Amino acid sequence: MSDDAITAEDFHAAVGTGPWVPEAAATAVFHTGTFDVGARLVARIAALADAANHHPDVDLRYGTVTVRLTSHDVGGLSRRDAALAKEITAAALALGVEAP
Repeated sequence: MSDDAITAEDFHAAVGTGPWVPEAAATAVFHTGTFDVGARLVARIAALADAANHHPDVDLRYGTVTVRLTSHDVGGLSRRDAALAKEITAAALALGVEAP
């Protein structure tokens, strides 16, 4: 495991429960209620991801945004995933999107 790699337990300790389910990757489903709010959340995720140079898989659908974080270079979760997960959760809360 590289210095950046973390376990699901480490991810959980860093991020908390919230919307994230850490396994081989960390996945969260944000219930945005509308496509417009979802699109705004995706735009914020894109800005955060570019700033971190760490890019998640994002699925925008009517009423939900699903985000999947993993670090291919470590073959699983990394500290970068935990940091970005925190920022994405904060961005969702700023838009009024509560974690389920």
